[in-house]
Amino acid sequence: MPSFLVFSLAASLGAMGELAGHERRGSLVWPGRAALIGLMGAALGIRRDGDFSWLEALEISVAIFEAGVPLRDYHTVQTIPSATVKQPNSRPEALRAAGHRANTTITLRDYRAGPLYGVVVSGEGLAAIAAALRCPQFTLYLGRKSCPLSAPTGARLVEADTTEAALAQVRLPPWWAGAIAHTLVETDPGGETVNDMPLDRARWHHGPRRVAMRRVRIAPGAPA
Repeated sequence: MPSFLVFSLAASLGAMGELAGHERRGSLVWPGRAALIGLMGAALGIRRDGDFSWLEALEISVAIFEAGVPLRDYHTVQTIPSATVKQPNSRPEALRAAGHRANTTITLRDYRAGPLYGVVVSGEGLAAIAAALRCPQFTLYLGRKSCPLSAPTGARLVEADTTEAALAQVRLPPWWAGAIAHTLVETDPGGETVNDMPLDRARWHHGPRRVAMRRVRIAPGAPA
């Protein structure tokens, strides 16, 4: 019987990467592949310029137990005209050179409030990842650094015949007891396109991949 790594992700706020521009940064309904690989890498203590190749070979599926409520945050960003002074020593110096003029723009940041996901992983090195998720080297976030997890992941290895059977063994936080997944996200050449395939982590470059969303009913086991 195949072995799987299963764990849950719960947070007060989550921000799952989407195509990001300067004025707006959206959020997917579920954590993308790059985010999950990065989260497992953080647990293992792999830095951004480290080797993620073996993690990128893993098969990953996500069950949405609770998609969360959309929330939008507004930021006011000021920049100083760059032509006014070359390499200023401080912001006050740059402001004085610009006659205290600054360019002000409003930027938007999208989040999901109160999301809960189950994750199932198959491939090599699952035991090491499970141990790292239980005792991570770096702080784990559900997307941005303003979105720390609100509960332990409950990571463990299970044996199951199918992805759905593996996800039924995920351990959720106690306050989510009785939660039922309503969507399963899997890699599928015939599905929709999302831009969550890591290409260059240093430059935050991501490429497209095809995924499918299936309606499922998964009632997990006892809470962690």
